[in-house]
Amino acid sequence: METFYLTDTGIVRDHNEDSVIIVENNEATLLAVADGMGGHKAGEIASSIAISSISKRFSESFFKMTKAAAVEWIKTCANEINNQIFKYTEENPESKGMGTTLVLAIVTSEYILFGNIGDSSGFVMKDGKLHKVTKDHTLVNLLLAAGELTEEEAKNHPKKNILMNALGINDPIEIDIFDCSMEISEILLCSDGLTTMVSEDQIEKVLLEDTTTEEKVIKLIKKANNRGGNDNISIAYLKKDKGSELE
Repeated sequence: METFYLTDTGIVRDHNEDSVIIVENNEATLLAVADGMGGHKAGEIASSIAISSISKRFSESFFKMTKAAAVEWIKTCANEINNQIFKYTEENPESKGMGTTLVLAIVTSEYILFGNIGDSSGFVMKDGKLHKVTKDHTLVNLLLAAGELTEEEAKNHPKKNILMNALGINDPIEIDIFDCSMEISEILLCSDGLTTMVSEDQIEKVLLEDTTTEEKVIKLIKKANNRGGNDNISIAYLKKDKGSELE
């Protein structure tokens, strides 16, 4: 199994509000991306709280977990992060309104789970095709689901970045959890700095290239920057060995 992660400020923003991590132990691998929001550099604090909290908890407590236990673990982590962000804003009123998305994947030899809050994305490659696993918690997606917008209208909607759910914004919080097929060959998590600049077809094309995991991630970030780089770009990527189980 190969993994690589990277975050980039992009070419428009002057600081990076994303955080990203990949952590492994003998039994599992955790991938996570968080995209922070809020003034006074509060966004990067929110995303940092999310990633440091979940990676610390994974290192300390993620052992011999059944799938059901892992689902509860993800829910508990989301609530703990949410509480930590609200506590921070109480103690630092200038950061009020800060929040963060969170997309994560937990990979074991027996199951693969995704968790998502916000509009960062989780994808898998299966049989040479890219599939989006997560659903964006945006106003536009809500309108799309209700049949009030077409796919085409949604793509160019002026309010397409309005989030309906994020850590630090809603309390209580609910995280979407997805149970994935073990047949997949790759996992890619990213902030919307990638998906707003690079199409899913383009992402798929890069992942199909015969290059290293590191080269693929760097190429995707370069593509986003070449197309305008108007946001921070973060990617966590995992590729399983050919002909082997994820473990």
